[in-house]
Amino acid sequence: MRIARPTCAMGLLTAALCAPAFADYSTAPETPALLKRLQHDYGFSKQDLNQVKVALADAKRLPQLVEREQKAPEKTETWDVYARRIDDSRVQRGTEVLQELQSAFAQAETEYGVPPAVIAGILGIETRYGRITGSVRVLDSLATQGFDHPTRNRFFMSELVEFFAFCRDFGYDPKSPLGSYAGAMGAAQFMPSNYRRLSVDFDGDGKRDLWSLPDAIGSIALYLTQYDPARAWRRGEPLAVPATLTVAALPAGTEINGRQVRYTAGELKQLGLTPSVELPAETPVGIVQLPLQDGSVEYWIGLANFYSVMTYNPRVFYGMAVTQLAQRIEQRVATLRTEDPNR
Repeated sequence: MRIARPTCAMGLLTAALCAPAFADYSTAPETPALLKRLQHDYGFSKQDLNQVKVALADAKRLPQLVEREQKAPEKTETWDVYARRIDDSRVQRGTEVLQELQSAFAQAETEYGVPPAVIAGILGIETRYGRITGSVRVLDSLATQGFDHPTRNRFFMSELVEFFAFCRDFGYDPKSPLGSYAGAMGAAQFMPSNYRRLSVDFDGDGKRDLWSLPDAIGSIALYLTQYDPARAWRRGEPLAVPATLTVAALPAGTEINGRQVRYTAGELKQLGLTPSVELPAETPVGIVQLPLQDGSVEYWIGLANFYSVMTYNPRVFYGMAVTQLAQRIEQRVATLRTEDPNR
């Protein structure tokens, strides 16, 4: 028996599936509210609003971006799989970038207190130091996520509004900037709202350009100190230390993998956790539990600066990847200085 293969001529449903995912978001029910917000809150003129309508009419619906957001590696992988990002190439390139842009890193540490290796760790995990900044039009990313995401549409719609304000204020055609599946831009991967609020000009060219590594370096440091005052970076303090579980299991109700400090170091012993280094009893800490492929878990103690890094991406795996990459870069730099004190 011959089984017919479905083609686009076999009916309206199949035709819809075969057709490209074009969309005219300028006529979507949510668009009038978006335009009203741009007019009232951002002072968009009639001409500005017409340009927004043109851009929305050109935006493409890319449903695969929603799926990528929902299945981000931080949500779906075990720690030992995710940790493969802390590879030798990132450590090597991070060491080189610290040397090449030494003055920018030094300026960031002087002004904001964030060590060079931590900034390099974020750049390395985010974009491999500016090498991979995203190939999707930000217009398409944010329109798709804002209009079509089933659970986070309000967040992405707000960022779409900010994106149009960013384009107007920074002189971009909304159809031009490229970024991630979530609409993050540049080597620092800032969302539009953070780009507008927390980017800085660190290379002195009069522009806040996060595709420029010096600007990205300064902006990351500013972000960590100002994005959330309650979790602002603490100058001179570490991020995290390994820990050993000395009991069969943590007590019921113990908070693990939260987004901020929850305990003090003095309370850890009562819970059955021993840090690898002695911490003052009053030190604010959180408990980090990393699941591994073999079913076991690895424990760390997150200090305040660990949770400052997590304001960048609120996933424990992300914070730990940045932490461990920064540590390996620091170790590599120390080794090189021992071998050649003139470096």
